[in-house]
Amino acid sequence: MQLTPVDWLVVALYFLLNIGIGFYYKARAGKNVSEFFLSGRDVPWWLAGTSMVATTFAADTPLVVTGIVATRGIAGNWLWWNFVASGMLTVFFYARLWRRSGVMTDIEFSEIRYSGKPAAFLRGFRALYLGIPINCIVLGWVNLAMVKILELVLGISKAEALAVVLGLIALTSFISTLAGLWGVLVTDVFQFVIKMGMVIVLAVYAVAAVGGMDALLAKLRAFDAARAAQGDGGSVLSFVPDIGSAWMPLVTFLTYISVQWWATWYPGAEPGGGGYVAQRMFCARDEKHSLLATLWFNIAHYAIRPWPWILAGLASIILYPNLADPETGYVRIMIDHMPPSLRGLMIAAFAAAYMSTIATQLNWGASYIINDFYRRFLKPDAGEKHYVHASQIATVMITIISAVVTFYMGSIAGAWKLLILTGAGTGGVLLLRWYWWRINAWSEVSAMIAAFAVSVTLQAVWGMDSAKPVQEAWIMLITAGITTAVWLATTFLTAPESKDTLVAFYRRTAPSLSGWRPIAALAPDVRPRRDGVRNLIDWISGCVLIYGILFGVGKLLLQETALGLSLLAIGVAAGAVIYWDLNRRGWKSVVD
Repeated sequence: MQLTPVDWLVVALYFLLNIGIGFYYKARAGKNVSEFFLSGRDVPWWLAGTSMVATTFAADTPLVVTGIVATRGIAGNWLWWNFVASGMLTVFFYARLWRRSGVMTDIEFSEIRYSGKPAAFLRGFRALYLGIPINCIVLGWVNLAMVKILELVLGISKAEALAVVLGLIALTSFISTLAGLWGVLVTDVFQFVIKMGMVIVLAVYAVAAVGGMDALLAKLRAFDAARAAQGDGGSVLSFVPDIGSAWMPLVTFLTYISVQWWATWYPGAEPGGGGYVAQRMFCARDEKHSLLATLWFNIAHYAIRPWPWILAGLASIILYPNLADPETGYVRIMIDHMPPSLRGLMIAAFAAAYMSTIATQLNWGASYIINDFYRRFLKPDAGEKHYVHASQIATVMITIISAVVTFYMGSIAGAWKLLILTGAGTGGVLLLRWYWWRINAWSEVSAMIAAFAVSVTLQAVWGMDSAKPVQEAWIMLITAGITTAVWLATTFLTAPESKDTLVAFYRRTAPSLSGWRPIAALAPDVRPRRDGVRNLIDWISGCVLIYGILFGVGKLLLQETALGLSLLAIGVAAGAVIYWDLNRRGWKSVVD
């Protein structure tokens, strides 16, 4: 693809603005680790929520969704749509608890909920495990997406593209180490506006390249008919898979909506919240802002963003029917069908998508390494400036390791599934540790070990293939079932946490009374919380809100106007229920 001097100027201005933001927040971020990692806990909900959305909108996301639609149809997106239920649990059952806990990272939670050597081991192990290998896998697939984009756009080899990506990582790492979380948050908003605007523009040109929406739908129906004649049932346009669909077998769909959303740990969609989502909840001004930030994040993440990507994916089926790597169809649309005048902006949008995620992953990963391992176990008594410098060094280290991971990684979607499957079954203990006093540190440790061991055994020893939808479902079900049995057995076979630890946790976070009655009896001065039913109603309403908007907009785009408007109306009504309930309770009761 030929780039003009104007294109390069647009890209250069984008980078200069990011660097300017980094220098603007340099002094504030260098004060202490709380400013560096949590922006002084003074972030408004809209900024924290938009930053979450920008982080999950990486350079890999449009490519992955294009690949999913091209190989599994629209219904293939249930691979991640099912996490709506988990996201809404975080909003109404966990956001206020996280903010109330006062920790710096979700891993630090281990030593306020549990005690002794098991808690210390859990904190240290999770800090290194999630902060380095898991974080670098996430960084690796984001880097890989950028490598694929650069290979096609600039016509260079993978090694050359990786060299360019290393330059982008270095720049992002520089800004992240310079400005801390404040720089990440502010650049995220700026980057989100650019990339959201440009993916909408790309979707318009993708549909136009096929001949318009009428032509796209007609050609996709013909495509379905040709597949049906070959014995492959199901429509690429179905939102819910048809019975017998080869695109999305029923057992896979049912596994997604009944098990995966609560049983699986996955970055950005952790049951109960965690990772950079928890980091944004910690940095919010108060519990109200924490709840609103996660609510806005889930609405934008699931209900607002997907359709430009899906439309491009549908167009790629017609425009590029025989791609060896369907994920590259998205970039090919940009190269072949976007006018030259917009290419510089589109490249800037990809850079924005890439940098927003990289900046967060670097800051978040460094917070685990420094706060939960280095400061906790190696050098507990150093000054704040020392920890800030150590955080900067950790950021550089993660950058280098992620580059190596990128070079050996082949598939973005494959890496997604790897993390989903190796985390299957751990979700239950992550959810219940807030609501059941009997959970202990060994519950979490056993869940992590069992999930990894079972998933790897099923794939490496028994030869089950996660690339095949039916086998993917069975890997998920078996792993989740065995892991859940293991951690429940471990919980009852080991001693509970000490009464002092449990009472201190109950006083600090005031969880729901239901699963804490024996402990609540030891802390009669704490006002009991009995908001479970109201939270449940809000959770259900939140799921209806998102799916109503998501499917309503989709039906309107696919020219099913009456059904689309009806679904939108249902979604808006569900949103009104949430608004009414929170205001009826009053924000004082929500916060206090």
